[in-house]
Amino acid sequence: MLPPTPSQTIGPYYGTALPFPRGGDAAPAGHPAAVALHGHVRDGEGAPVPDALLEFWQAAPDGSLTGAPGSLRRDGETFTGWARVPTDRDGHYVLRTLLPGGAPYLALCVHARGLNRHLFTRVYVTDPPPGDALLAALPADRRATLLARPEAGRRDTYRFDVKLQGEGETVFLDWSAGD
Repeated sequence: MLPPTPSQTIGPYYGTALPFPRGGDAAPAGHPAAVALHGHVRDGEGAPVPDALLEFWQAAPDGSLTGAPGSLRRDGETFTGWARVPTDRDGHYVLRTLLPGGAPYLALCVHARGLNRHLFTRVYVTDPPPGDALLAALPADRRATLLARPEAGRRDTYRFDVKLQGEGETVFLDWSAGD
């Protein structure tokens, strides 16, 4: 019996094959409670990653996790709980969404060239509950890499940067236990 072969990189095709129109608009068009989450994806040297693809999953404002079918065929009025956002040439992305109810975070999957596997993390956009097991298990400096910061003077805009490695690296979750 031969051991399985390792994953292979598949890119950099993210920017051409996987984005779709309005992929970063999880919030219904014109929704009064919509917020923007934006930031940069950077590599270990601090350089922008211009062709990363970020997938977000989240609870609806009422805390439900059912989402809605047809995420790729948005009608502009239905909240689906899912979005796919490419970075631009400066490594910047923008997601328009609604704040999640229940779990105070968005699940994030990062796809980028040079990664053998995509990376999973969380983005806490509201104050996390004191008993959050993930945050409680992290030292304060590492915990900070999971917290979106409100933009000064803006109640509807948050910033969350992703650093793929090195000092200030975003905390990524290990899902390999089931492999």
